[in-house]
Amino acid sequence: AFEEIGGEVVQTTSFVLRQSHIKNHKGVYCRLIEPTTQQGKEEMYLAGENRYATAQDNFSKIPGSPIAYWVSEKIIKAFSNNQPLGRIAEPRQGMATADNNRFLRLWFEVSTQNTNRKWFPYSKGGSFRKWYGNGEYFINWENDGAEIKAFSGSVIRNPSYYFKHGLTWSALASGSISFRYLPKGYLFDSKGPVCFPLDECKMFYLLGFVNSNSAMLFLQILAPTLDFNQGPISKIPVPRIVGKEVVESIVESNTSLSRIDWDSFETSWDFIKHPLIKFRQSKALWGDPTYEDFRNNGSVYLSFKAWQTFTEIQFCRLKANEEELNRIFIDIYGLGDELTPDVEDKDITVTRIYDTKEDIPETMKGNKYVLTKQDVIKSFVSYAVGCMFGRYSLDEEGLILAGQPYNECFVYASVPVSGGGPLYRAQGDCYLLKADGTLQICSYVPEQNNILLISDEEYFSDDIVGRFVEFVKCVYGTETLEENLDFIAEALGNKGNTSREIIRNYFVRDFYKDHVKTYKKRPIYWLYDSGRQDGFKALIYMHRYHADTTGLVRVDYLHKMQKIYESEIDRMKDLAENSKNAREVARAEKRREKLVKQLKETKEYDEKIAHLAPRRIEIDLDDGVKVNYEKVQTDATGKKYQVLAKI
Repeated sequence: AFEEIGGEVVQTTSFVLRQSHIKNHKGVYCRLIEPTTQQGKEEMYLAGENRYATAQDNFSKIPGSPIAYWVSEKIIKAFSNNQPLGRIAEPRQGMATADNNRFLRLWFEVSTQNTNRKWFPYSKGGSFRKWYGNGEYFINWENDGAEIKAFSGSVIRNPSYYFKHGLTWSALASGSISFRYLPKGYLFDSKGPVCFPLDECKMFYLLGFVNSNSAMLFLQILAPTLDFNQGPISKIPVPRIVGKEVVESIVESNTSLSRIDWDSFETSWDFIKHPLIKFRQSKALWGDPTYEDFRNNGSVYLSFKAWQTFTEIQFCRLKANEEELNRIFIDIYGLGDELTPDVEDKDITVTRIYDTKEDIPETMKGNKYVLTKQDVIKSFVSYAVGCMFGRYSLDEEGLILAGQPYNECFVYASVPVSGGGPLYRAQGDCYLLKADGTLQICSYVPEQNNILLISDEEYFSDDIVGRFVEFVKCVYGTETLEENLDFIAEALGNKGNTSREIIRNYFVRDFYKDHVKTYKKRPIYWLYDSGRQDGFKALIYMHRYHADTTGLVRVDYLHKMQKIYESEIDRMKDLAENSKNAREVARAEKRREKLVKQLKETKEYDEKIAHLAPRRIEIDLDDGVKVNYEKVQTDATGKKYQVLAKI
């Protein structure tokens, strides 16, 4: 019926129902799910295909008595002979805040100084991912959630289960369900419910089962609309425990490698260091001698190939493990005629890396965890920018600066300083104050002013491109610098005649767009941007913003840029007037025209930023990116001046 109404979620059906029970009666049913067109359904129906004759009495053997006419006798027996999940575990729905914009933040928005004091990890479901991950949100649970509890419309469900470990999943899905291990310390959402086993010793066995295709087969009957709330979850028939040690060993492996994968990216709060640097610095990554062959001598390319090979091994391990779990539970239920243990590549939820998009096979299309060499290098550039701002450091793992004052982590010593080792006496050396209280001289010194200039040509040696080149040199050495820059430039794929030009064009054109996308439109690096002529761009780190930041950007960087343009315009004019080479004259005149446009744009931009700088606008990290991004661009009258790049 109604061919115009379609889609994976919206389906139209027509049926005749007699609302009574006839004992021993067998109804005849025609299942027309697969043909996607009205014509296809009509042809299947008239051909008598997909017909089922099923006793009505069988429906009552399935919890909720769904009219599941297509299920086999073995599936009916699975429901009859096994206890429902709700008897061995407690699936619980979480809270509804009534205003997520007010009470939730992506974890990287807020200061780490308020973590576990005001802001606590929050499970909110998220996209399809098995075993571990999707930890993205914090919730304001200060004073035991006093503000949320007092907020009109909020619903606090099952608070006695908060902060316990369990198995979480996304209640709404467009396909298969995915369960993940949830460590202790989380609160949880109505759309990110959690299942708490009554016997915690069965936690990983249960996780292995609910992530198997046998469990999904039952859910297709119990939750045909793909609303995987705690109701149908509690009705899944759980098999007797067979091979517990084998299942738990596989599940522990799956959870571990999924956690390693999740934490390999800076959008995880347990991210410690970029994998390309891990492979550069580690003799054998994560203690596995398999990867000792990938030790390199200062090559970004070899580091990339090492990570690529590592992810391929992890991917294949996870796929083999999931298929083995499917096989175990298929055998327990005797569903060999109903299911195969095979898992499609597109449903494996850990990273797999290819050189280019053209190399990605059809079997991987639709897998959101597929990366290319370009994606990897962009993430490496992002990590480098994090080190430039002091968010990360080559000398310490994990987050360094995320809300605390700069001088609490980085010390510029002009007098002898003891750091648990020898005395350092160099004038003005920069030291990192490590978590253990010792001082470590910085391998790579962060930007002290929290302002990174981005220009379309090299006017300053310490602009963002100069600092990036220095970063690559610091990590991989001087001897291989040029070949490393060539590899990075080739992967980025931007325009330019040299590797440095290509890298520069990436920073000018694409870096910020990529950053905004990675951080889900809540960027932690903010771009002061004059407009389409690229007259002025400067990047700052939101967590190091202070009341004078906009003023410093204007006086120390924007005005300096204007003077450069004025000087270059005069130089191009002089070159055009005195050169006898026609081609050189044409180039000079063309560049002068561009510089004039850029200077004009910066002066117009200066007029806008001048309205904001004197206000010395403060921000509060607890308000989140969205509020603060607008706040720093709004004057005392409420008028907005677009001085930051549009998101």
